[in-house]
Amino acid sequence: MSTSIINTEVKPFKATAFHNGKFVAVSDADLKGKWSVVFFYPADFTFVCPTELGDLADNYAVFRDLGVEIYAVSTDTHFTHKAWHDTSETIGKIRFPMVGDPTGAITRNFGVMIEEAGLAERGTFVIDPQGRIQIVEINAGGIGRDAAELLRKVKAAQYVASHPGEVCPAKWKEGDKTLAPSLDLVGKI
Repeated sequence: MSTSIINTEVKPFKATAFHNGKFVAVSDADLKGKWSVVFFYPADFTFVCPTELGDLADNYAVFRDLGVEIYAVSTDTHFTHKAWHDTSETIGKIRFPMVGDPTGAITRNFGVMIEEAGLAERGTFVIDPQGRIQIVEINAGGIGRDAAELLRKVKAAQYVASHPGEVCPAKWKEGDKTLAPSLDLVGKI
């Protein structure tokens, strides 16, 4: 039985990413001081992955407006990320860092390595400004993720972080009512 990584601090890592036409260093320190999404996917030049990354690219400005950086991570190298970015119209839209993890160290740190394949699961992690994991979602390989749903979850995580004592119920959207857990609510929801 595994232990939950919710509210745990991201483990140290160092990597190279392809970002805005350059190779840049990325580490766990980059996840501190702002909200981050670490978005693992199995491999470049595949089928479901470009649809997910394209969806994130189309919504990237909204994430940035919320103060959120996205880090896409696969076990490919940063060189492969550049080649994919340069040859795919969909991936060419990406403006967030594409992190190379050829040793699988980051993928293992987050617990999403498919050991027999050397590839990452479809893992999504929302990290708060203190570097703590607030949301974990892992999908089976054939099930693509939705950036709009991720945005809703990020907004809920940010709301809860900035409003102690309040929680966001199911289907909560920005502007909806929240709950303040108390003895008075027990059995009344």
